[in-house]
Amino acid sequence: MTETAIAAGSKSEQAYAAVKAKIVDGTFSPGYRLVLAGLAKDLGFSVVPVREAIRRLEAEGLVKFERNVGATVSGIDPTEYLYTMQTLSIVEGAATALSAPLIGEADIARARAVNEEMRDCLQHFDPIRFTRLNQDFHSVLFEHCPNPHILDLVHRGWNRLASLRSSTFRFVPGRAHDSVDEHEALLKLIETGADADTIEKAARLHRSATLDAYLALAPATPSPGNAGSLNAQ
Repeated sequence: MTETAIAAGSKSEQAYAAVKAKIVDGTFSPGYRLVLAGLAKDLGFSVVPVREAIRRLEAEGLVKFERNVGATVSGIDPTEYLYTMQTLSIVEGAATALSAPLIGEADIARARAVNEEMRDCLQHFDPIRFTRLNQDFHSVLFEHCPNPHILDLVHRGWNRLASLRSSTFRFVPGRAHDSVDEHEALLKLIETGADADTIEKAARLHRSATLDAYLALAPATPSPGNAGSLNAQ
């Protein structure tokens, strides 16, 4: 690979990280128009690496292209949130259960340290930081999943939720307290060698509880089937 190619790749990665960070923290809200020339100027790059970054974000579902508009930040309506969370509860629950036998003491310690940071965060609640820590916590539990296809679906689910998940706990701050306690319960199940079905069910119910709390604030949201019963099976 030439130095030019390496440099271009590095700039594309930088552009990707910069734009994604602004989508996740809400600076670029749903519907925000991503003007390539403007982004390139702000970043000090040419348009080429920025275009590559936008295509990558489109593949992750964070950006969409609209005719006569161009690239805009994707939004997630309540129905899309419902479907995505239902799906994620299933695949992440499976990934966590499959990961459990491969999670060592160091992993448990790292996850527990993150959860303690989340507990501290409750004192002066910062929903964006809390959500970032939440993803760090769950990553420890599912990243050892030996099935790459399931792991890919988990990552796709988190990416799909990224723009909305940055503020979900802002809508249901009370849910954050319960979430921290449920994290500790999950860790204890893994530590004590609970069977895969028990761990999977706990992980799925943990996810569906957040969904239920969010949907309780949006009673008009179409609810095809019972979200809770889907995740409790």
